[in-house]
Amino acid sequence: MARQAAERVSPPPVEPVIRWFGGLILTRIRTLVPGLCALLFVVVSGVPRSEPLSTSAQGPAAAARNGAANVTAQRLLNAASEPSQWMTYGGNYEEQRYSRLARINRDNVKQLGLAWFADYDTNLTQAGTPLYIDGVIYVSTAWSKVYAFDARSGRQLWQYNPKTPGEWIRNVCCGIVNRGIAAWNGKIYVGTLDGRLVAIDARTGKEAWSTLTIDPGKHYSITSAPRVAKGRVLIGESGGEYGVRGYISAYDAETGKLDWRFYTVPGNPRNGFENEAMRKAAATWGGEWWKLGGGGTVWDAIVYDPVTDLVYFGTGNGSPWNDRYRDPTNADNLYLASVVAVKADTGEYVWHYQSTPADTWDYDAVSPMTIANLTVDGKKRRVILQPCKNGFFYMLDAASGKLLRAVPFTTVNWADGVDMKTGRPRVRPEARFPVGKPFNLAPGVQGAHGWHSNAFNPETGLIYIPTQLAYFPMVADASFTPNPVGYNLGLDFAAPFTYYRDHPELPKDFVGYLQAWDPLTGKQVWKGEKNQGPTGGALATAGGLVFQGGGSAQEVRAYDARTGEKLWSAKTQTAVLAAPITYELDGQQYIAASVGGNPLGGYYAPNYSRMLVFALNGKVQLPPEKEFTPLPLDPPPATASADVVEAGSQKYSQNCAACHGDRGQTRGANFPDLTRTPLLHTQEGFDQVVLKGVLADRGMASFATVLKPEDTEAIRAFITARANELKKAPPTPWPPGSPPTQPHTEH
Repeated sequence: MARQAAERVSPPPVEPVIRWFGGLILTRIRTLVPGLCALLFVVVSGVPRSEPLSTSAQGPAAAARNGAANVTAQRLLNAASEPSQWMTYGGNYEEQRYSRLARINRDNVKQLGLAWFADYDTNLTQAGTPLYIDGVIYVSTAWSKVYAFDARSGRQLWQYNPKTPGEWIRNVCCGIVNRGIAAWNGKIYVGTLDGRLVAIDARTGKEAWSTLTIDPGKHYSITSAPRVAKGRVLIGESGGEYGVRGYISAYDAETGKLDWRFYTVPGNPRNGFENEAMRKAAATWGGEWWKLGGGGTVWDAIVYDPVTDLVYFGTGNGSPWNDRYRDPTNADNLYLASVVAVKADTGEYVWHYQSTPADTWDYDAVSPMTIANLTVDGKKRRVILQPCKNGFFYMLDAASGKLLRAVPFTTVNWADGVDMKTGRPRVRPEARFPVGKPFNLAPGVQGAHGWHSNAFNPETGLIYIPTQLAYFPMVADASFTPNPVGYNLGLDFAAPFTYYRDHPELPKDFVGYLQAWDPLTGKQVWKGEKNQGPTGGALATAGGLVFQGGGSAQEVRAYDARTGEKLWSAKTQTAVLAAPITYELDGQQYIAASVGGNPLGGYYAPNYSRMLVFALNGKVQLPPEKEFTPLPLDPPPATASADVVEAGSQKYSQNCAACHGDRGQTRGANFPDLTRTPLLHTQEGFDQVVLKGVLADRGMASFATVLKPEDTEAIRAFITARANELKKAPPTPWPPGSPPTQPHTEH
């Protein structure tokens, strides 16, 4: 299963015919899964659990404590004094992702090589940050599975599979990913795609308790990492695109009992309000927002600060995105797109800052936040740093929420800046894209910064930001009606194809890079190399280095923390999206990264999802990449009438485009390219998947409740027509192998 002292075991093979017929693996980097998002799905599973974790495998530190994952409040409070460990998602409570380890440094980083690797039992995209605790690496993977590896050899100690029902994926907002886990008092905590919070015995890998955190009748899911503070597990949910009401919850870490819950948007006023904060928020809404839930999900960015004893979290977009359909009064809609602070013991509201009032651009405020002590304008302050999805870098006072800085850190065209007196952005009227007046938005809905982790180095005073330069055409859907299964956005999903086709002169970039940012001056210090599509998370170390996942560039990189010079990189054969971590064992420093996702190779290409661990003078080599022949573009003849094709285009746009791409041609590896599927050759085979749900256990549930046979005939006719167009004249707006143009690439 690993390479060094242990023998590598490959995942079970996948029969090509099943891979062709079944291929859905919804693994976009926040690409959604609303409608027909699951044609052609396959999930490779079945790797058995290994023997229980033994004391000897944990190393002397854990043996002395006589327990696995022995994470306590005292250890987390003093995480800086144990730089050999990585016990929580962001490295410490402040989520600085900074390590005091310096054995690997600017002078010797070129000697870094692979020490061992271990394969996962899936070819899905991986987004999980690992934990390292007393000789063991714990990591979550796609489908909310959790592994434990011996950190010396890579030997698998156990695997936990929550067995999420495949048909639940129709309810999943943003891909079959999981971004991380939490550890506390001998347990590992993971949120599952179907809304459970599970505690796992860290020694045996067996379930200790499980609690359902959602209303199972709603389109909720969990993809984010829990945090643990003061004996409580903090967790939020995803699903704002589907029409749910956002909230954050705190559960007793020992029993799984709900302790408190804070809703992020008000419910139906007729039912009363949970607290005064919801009563005040209701005054900032108009219309009947509660009928579609409102949105505001807490799908990432949860931080506990032991100094202020507050929990900070970011909230997501409204539902629908287009605020005209959510609230015709164009009111602020608290607490959408906000940073909110509540008391850790009770969940009681303390303060908020709304970065995007009346959000209509999917500008979630859930990008990672960092706490730091800085001297700001001559005064020592404890501050929150957040490079936001909307393109502005914010600095907030941690105790009061006072806005201290708000400056753009990438291209921004929707606002002319932020009024520092009111804290409100100066929105350009044309950016609100009224019906019939499209707007080429920057940052696009892909975001200037998504979930990819920042790193802050207190020695340099710089924050290292995975940044995206992205555009997206915002075109209002003039005929929007709520969808009971798919997205409720109020946008024209065909816009990326038609808009840029008709306006080839306009920018349509989507590139990622790492930049070093001075939070005090609000200026860029250096900028790393660009790559197509999203970038990866960052890690800073006392060795004067910043490690970063190269995103679709398929490499792990190390930069000089002060100058930005690229000092080292290692090819990974696959995308690297999650931030690496570092740990020390037996006097040696290691860099560990969970990798997976192949946006340049196509959906049917091998993926190579793995745990990679590097050390000085590491000599292990990855196996050669497998030979791969792309599926041919071989559709049946297009015989349907123009009216049928147009009807299919509309149904496809509403139910399928978010996952399968504009006009049926998914670019990258996250979803199958429907223009190449053999299912186009028979309506019966197409309907077996779409209407009868023969692949429900693998993620593609039946859509018979929202699609009729004539609808699927029209959709198939549309995809067939599109495939024939491509065969005659391949499109040129994007180079071969470039990333998907679908919206929502960060959940």
